[in-house]
Amino acid sequence: MTGFVLPLPATPSVAVSGSPERFAVRRIFCVGRNYAAHARELGNDERDPPFFFTKPGDAVVDAAVGSGTTIPYPPLTQNLHHEIELVVAIGRAGFRIPRERALDHVWGYGVGVDLTRRDLQDEAKKAARPWDWSKAFDRSAPCGPLVPAQKSGHPEKGRVWLAVDGEIRQDGDLAELIWPVPDIVSICSEAVELLPGDLIFTGTPAGVGAVGPGEKITGGVDGIGEIELTIGQPSPMIR
Repeated sequence: MTGFVLPLPATPSVAVSGSPERFAVRRIFCVGRNYAAHARELGNDERDPPFFFTKPGDAVVDAAVGSGTTIPYPPLTQNLHHEIELVVAIGRAGFRIPRERALDHVWGYGVGVDLTRRDLQDEAKKAARPWDWSKAFDRSAPCGPLVPAQKSGHPEKGRVWLAVDGEIRQDGDLAELIWPVPDIVSICSEAVELLPGDLIFTGTPAGVGAVGPGEKITGGVDGIGEIELTIGQPSPMIR
């Protein structure tokens, strides 16, 4: 019988709204510059086709309202940014999925924050290097409970917002997505076979900005849910 030389790691997962069951996370794909105003605020052309970057599955962190979730301020940065996003949870495998069938592969939706070490990202851009160190770090993908699509439907519009210590920073609408959910699922599946457990962060509206130790992030997507977390002090310990 074949075994493993080290203990198997824990399976990353996200809470499911109204259920004791959890959604096991396989991979995290993120869409860049999917709101025109956000693309412009970063000096980019909103007419560009969508592109993707990834985070490891274990970057996900539960951030339900009332959970008391605290994320240590990450190392190597002096400019940590918040990016509120609608999250798509894939429940059915598919490769080269036609746009008109894309929603058949969606299990549900959630609210997530793409935490970004912006200074590292800016350095990577200037050097034409990958973004991994700016995006794919520990605890960089806090996510609220997922809502099954059979309960929420497939949202095409609705407010997307984020506040820091009660001050609204980001305030947009899903109707402003350059590439809506069916497009994103279909385009992503051209490059990889989407599998159950994959999450897709669909992009962030304008207003991204820095957040520091001791500050509280709240946010939400109408009809889907809300998220809440606190940025803590830098951790001297490696988990």
